[in-house]
Amino acid sequence: MRVFVITGAGVSAESGIPTFRGKDGYWRNLDPAKLATPEAFAKNPKLVWEWYRERRQRIRSAQPNPAHQAIVKLAAHADQFLLVTQNVDDLHLRAESEGERLSPAKIVQIHGDIFETRCSRCECSRREQEEDLPRCTDCGELMRPGVVWFGEQLDLRKIEQVENYFARASCDVVIVAGTTAAFGYIIDWALRARDQNGQLIEVNPDPTPLSGFATHLIREPAGIALPRLVDELLAG
Repeated sequence: MRVFVITGAGVSAESGIPTFRGKDGYWRNLDPAKLATPEAFAKNPKLVWEWYRERRQRIRSAQPNPAHQAIVKLAAHADQFLLVTQNVDDLHLRAESEGERLSPAKIVQIHGDIFETRCSRCECSRREQEEDLPRCTDCGELMRPGVVWFGEQLDLRKIEQVENYFARASCDVVIVAGTTAAFGYIIDWALRARDQNGQLIEVNPDPTPLSGFATHLIREPAGIALPRLVDELLAG
């Protein structure tokens, strides 16, 4: 069985990590969507770093939920597997099922990694950096969180990783869980990944732009739906 999975903020929200949308996502009465931009960082890097340090701490305190664990189980039994996640946290990497964890090679964090700190000018990067305003040891420029901000392009190397997976063969099962599918690449990749006779399964409590293309719709939170779905898929 060849499998392709896409996960969004709804999966991490079930572990207590707020999404950008809705009042629960606000921080100090500020809209996160207006903090996660190059313009916000240029204007007030200290404020942006304060927000990201708090987000890092919240993620460290969070635990993977049954949706994360079910994905690990599916990957362990699939012949070929790739996960693309819009989430910048490390919950997919920390999740376990039957003593197994997902190999980092099978995860594409398409919006980046919140625990990476990278230079805003050169290619220098490192894991975390807790100074108020970290600076690059190579060029002296301010360092920033290693995530894709609104208005920025996706990492071409990560896009290539996904495209290479598609190029090898189509997928028997495509699962899209916990995302509003607001970005066009979600629908594009989900449709291109699926084999002509394969399944495209959307797991989301609410309809999305992808819903009309899905072969199966599961209107439940991922933490409830995915464990059951994975067991059904593995049972054949």
